[in-house]
Formats: sequence, C-alpha cells, structure tokens
Amino acid sequence: MLIPVYQREVGELVRGLLAQASDWPSTVEILLLDDGSAEEFRRKNRPLGALSSVQYRELAQNVGRAAIRNQLAAAAQHEWLLLLDNDSLLPDNQFLARYAAACAGAAVLIGGTGYQATPPTDPALRLRWHYGRAREARPAAARRAAPYSQLTINNALIRADVFREFPLDERLSGYGHEDTKFGAELAAAGIAVLHIDNPVIHDGLEPASIFLGKSEQAVCNLVRVYRENGLETDSRLLQTALRLRGLGLAAAARAALWAAAPALRRQLLSPAPNLRLFDLLKLHWLLQQLQ
Repeated sequence: MLIPVYQREVGELVRGLLAQASDWPSTVEILLLDDGSAEEFRRKNRPLGALSSVQYRELAQNVGRAAIRNQLAAAAQHEWLLLLDNDSLLPDNQFLARYAAACAGAAVLIGGTGYQATPPTDPALRLRWHYGRAREARPAAARRAAPYSQLTINNALIRADVFREFPLDERLSGYGHEDTKFGAELAAAGIAVLHIDNPVIHDGLEPASIFLGKSEQAVCNLVRVYRENGLETDSRLLQTALRLRGLGLAAAARAALWAAAPALRRQLLSPAPNLRLFDLLKLHWLLQQLQ
C-alpha cells in the first residue's frame, strides 16, 4: 500500500488499513513517503513508522505526484501495489476484502472515488465538491464504458510488474494527467483494466482558488501528453478544442473566451459555481496552449 504524504496527517487512513489487513490474502506493507511537507505534519506522521507493517520516510524536497509514486513502487516488496492519495478515507471495513475478492480479474483494478453527500459549509470548498460529485464520483458500470480514460491512480490496485513496466511520466510536473498517459499506455499494450465499486472518500477539498490553479496546470499537462505522444485521449475538452481548430473557429473562440475569462473565474469563486462555466474556462486555457 503506497501513500505519498504531503501537508496532511494520515494516521486515520493508515490505522484503517491496518485494521483490515487480515482481509488481504498475503503480507501487507504500508509505505509512507513524505514529499517535502512542513515540519508540523512530519511531526504528526513520524510515529506511524513505529507501527507494525508500516514504513515511513521523508524526502528533503518535493518531487511531485508522478516521481513520488514511482519511488514508492520501486521500494515495494510484494506482488500488488495499492495506490492511495493521502486525503483518502476508507468507506467501510470491507475495503480490502472487496479488492481481495476481485484481484484475480485483471492486472489493474480501479476502485473509484466518492464524496460526502452534504455540501461543505465553507463556500470556498463548494466548487471542488460539486466537481467531484458530478465528474469524479462515477459508479463502476459507467467507468467500464471507457475503462482506460476513466482510470485514476488514486485508489488503484496494480500488479507491481505492470506498474514498473509502465512507470508514471515524471516530466508531467505539477498537477494532473499522469494517469491519462498511464491509461493510454495500458490500452496500447492490451493490459486489462477492471473497474469495481470500491470507492475511497475524497476528504481533501481545496478552496476554489487553489483548485482553479491546479486545473490550469492539468490543462497544460494534457496539452503536453497530446503533443509529445500524439494521444488525443477520450478527453472531451481536448476533442472540443481540436474540433474548433479543424473547423477554423479556434481563433474566434479563443478571443471570445479571453474576454469572458475574468467573469467566468468570478462566478466559479462564488458560493454557487456552475460547472458548465468551468468547462468554458478550461477550454479557454486549452485554446491558449494550443496556439
């Protein structure tokens, strides 16, 4: 079980996994690697290394989402890797049992992500909550319709030899789309991906201003994946931009969205964010990148 740690206390997640360790059919190890967190979080997480089956290490500098997962995978000793983000919470006491029951079905299993049913009281967190509930919290049946494009490396159970053959692209700095390239590589290699209903709860909602910044980084990474690998992917955002360019409408759309961008951002920072306007803002960022 591989958990990159950054600016968060992870004791609840670690203890929840240890409580279910007997449901996994072989030895369990939990590897925690701190990616340059502030000292206050390191002090809270260091004692976890004294727990049975837990290893805790710290990096002097932040290396990013792809590199730290590759380092964790390289250090793992067992056949299966369970990748979890540090802001995940387990849904119940059957989380590992469901993975154990399903792991014979494929080399890569994706459990999915869920969100609390009630909106956060802090208005600044509502954009991230709305987006997660509408776009990320998808049942396995829906994800199976496009198994490789619906792949996320949070809450993924992957056979170790497969992950090491297709490590995450560490050139994708910042936030987003390292899993897009990973999924495309699995598809090209014909490696089966099985989606199951075993979601973790995403507990790390960011304020809208931070989420918008991360989303813009993700758009930059999407363009890089497209340019460097020729991967159009199943991204509707990229498909829309390429369609506009093919029709000769990209310049007009770019100009219109440039003018609208400040108003779009203001609306998304409001207590009632509109996800369709978020799509337009992301299209604005993408069209700027594709010039």
